[in-house]
Amino acid sequence: MSCTIRTRKFMTNRLLARKQFIIDVLHPGAANVSKADLKEKLAKMYDVRDTNCISLFGFRTHFGGGKSSGFGLIYDTLDATKKFEPKHRLVRMGLATSVTKSRKQIKERKNRTKKLRGAKKYGDKK
Repeated sequence: MSCTIRTRKFMTNRLLARKQFIIDVLHPGAANVSKADLKEKLAKMYDVRDTNCISLFGFRTHFGGGKSSGFGLIYDTLDATKKFEPKHRLVRMGLATSVTKSRKQIKERKNRTKKLRGAKKYGDKK
């Protein structure tokens, strides 16, 4: 599968220990490229040891196909990835487990807390 990767608006974010950029993928004749393939190519481009430090999301295929754009983050360490990356993306990458509560449990808890006020509502322990 041949595809060309270009990054633009590249910046180093020291506060969040990462490099961030917009990624353009040219893939003529193919529907799209898997994120795993893109992670491997980016790891070679930017000399990243662990592909789990790379987070790709928000891809949109341009009208007519052949080109997609998305957002990419390369964290300095795996610890930084786990610290700053949102939980839902960590679950997708297999670095965290999702909380499996039933919808009904969540709604019942929400409705119970609506009846409480102040410190009791927010679980303030004094």
